[in-house]
Amino acid sequence: MESGGVRRSVVAAAALGSLLTVTALSGCGGSGDGSDAGAGEPGGSAGKAARSTAPADPTRIPGVGDRLHERIPADSTQAVAVYGDGKDSADSTVVLYTKQGSAWHRARSWAAHNGKKGWTTDHHEDDQRSPVGVFTLTDAGGVLPDPDPAAGLPYTESAAFAAPRSWAKTHWHDFDYVIAIDYNRVKGTAPNDPTRPEGTSKGGSIWLHMDHGSGTSACVSVPKPGMEYLLRTLDPDRHPVVVMGDKADLKA
Repeated sequence: MESGGVRRSVVAAAALGSLLTVTALSGCGGSGDGSDAGAGEPGGSAGKAARSTAPADPTRIPGVGDRLHERIPADSTQAVAVYGDGKDSADSTVVLYTKQGSAWHRARSWAAHNGKKGWTTDHHEDDQRSPVGVFTLTDAGGVLPDPDPAAGLPYTESAAFAAPRSWAKTHWHDFDYVIAIDYNRVKGTAPNDPTRPEGTSKGGSIWLHMDHGSGTSACVSVPKPGMEYLLRTLDPDRHPVVVMGDKADLKA
């Protein structure tokens, strides 16, 4: 890693047996052929929606209320906002915001997906809902090589990320690129590390990963161009976070 430590680069050498760990941990179901949708602010899909929902206060991320805003670390200057369409919806919009001075600015956005059954403020293993909250982003990896080895988050390249071939072919590339969401995991480890500090019942291995056009088990899935952009752009020195949830919970 160029900033903050030594980057991991684990050459893809794991046999199919190594995939058993990933099968147990991945818990996600998205893989991608989508493209940058240019979607607007909170869950919107067009520039008009973006303009109509833009807040007067540039120091706030659009659509994020006091409860979650206060959980964004003061030193964070990159935020991936995930705007779920509804409490029980698998559809969402991902927007990358960057902070300059005290103001947040929209950088890019993509149509995306979240848990098949929507969102929850009390996530548990196999509930097929994505957890609402603010989580740091510290580690990345995948089957494919790091798209920018000289920048970005620490990256672990390994065949052990590959989705099981017992899954539908549309899911085989789910984990070509992943960014670990720091929910019930140990920061500074590969995204597929099995450690669950809060216990297995709280779930884990919740990632940003490649999208295949429908809901996941709990992860947030983003089209390949979006994942590549995030992997090149997210900078450990800027303390990136993800702010995620359905629009109603985000505003609370």
